[in-house]
Amino acid sequence: MTPSVVALVPARSGSVRVPHKNVRSLGGHPLIAYTIAAARESGVFQAVVVSTDSERYAEIARHHGAEVPFLRPADIAGEKSPDIEWIEHALQSLRADGRSFDCFSILRPTSPFRQPETIVRAWREFLAEEGADSLRAIERCRAHPGKMWIIQGRRMVPLLPFGGAQPWHSTPYAALPEIWEQNASLEIGWTRVVTEGRTIAGTVVVPFKTEGWEGLDVNDLLDWRLAEELVARGEARLPRVDTAPFPVAG
Repeated sequence: MTPSVVALVPARSGSVRVPHKNVRSLGGHPLIAYTIAAARESGVFQAVVVSTDSERYAEIARHHGAEVPFLRPADIAGEKSPDIEWIEHALQSLRADGRSFDCFSILRPTSPFRQPETIVRAWREFLAEEGADSLRAIERCRAHPGKMWIIQGRRMVPLLPFGGAQPWHSTPYAALPEIWEQNASLEIGWTRVVTEGRTIAGTVVVPFKTEGWEGLDVNDLLDWRLAEELVARGEARLPRVDTAPFPVAG
């Protein structure tokens, strides 16, 4: 039997670098609409639930077909609040309402180019892995940690002091070990990693390699301008949104 899975979409209202980015308009719809649309169209989830501390965000999410059965408390909606807090709150709130799921998936609104087929591909890869606790989206790193430094007073030391006769910081990128970094587009885990281990990843993590712009994460205004440019040029595809536009800040 296929495990049950809930999509959890985090959308707190306190973004600093791009104010209200989760509901800011991109391509005619609020950013969060594309994640909700992709999750719904994928057919993977028994429920698509948005966790937000804002009544306005909740209204926008419901308009686009997501559930918002509770609001996130302010004390776990801060800029430095760890993910485990809001995920615990979401799963516990759903369970208190008689709704338990074998698995959960974190789909952040800041990855607007994640497609329904991206989610399907990830879900199939997760189910195919025996003994895994979770799956996490990754991509090839652009800034290799072998070329990173720590400043100590007026001196620098390499973050990763490896390389033997030829230190990594003096080695061409192409000759360095292949390193992958996580992106924020997608995570899937068994609910037990939260309830039993109070973690969102567990210890056995499956890699999910995103393709093209699937893993783009909109964190700051430069990222936002890139996303707008990709849409304007037709170089990246947004998921199809089948609901009418919702009035949002431009």
